[in-house]
Amino acid sequence: MLNKEKIGQILIVLRGEASREDVAKAVGVSVSAWQMYENGQRIPKDEVKVRIASYFNKTVGENFYS
Repeated sequence: MLNKEKIGQILIVLRGEASREDVAKAVGVSVSAWQMYENGQRIPKDEVKVRIASYFNKTVGENFYS
């Protein structure tokens, strides 16, 4: 099971040079929600994890469980 901090680190690496605003908009979440994910304050819901995986052309498992 991943903790919030680890998920935040993963999302920061995935986002790379893209802006939080661009990624949040593409994934369908608010910028504040994306910021909370990256800061380890919240864990994305499963449906959001699926959209994140799709945006980065990976599976949920590759992003969060490998």
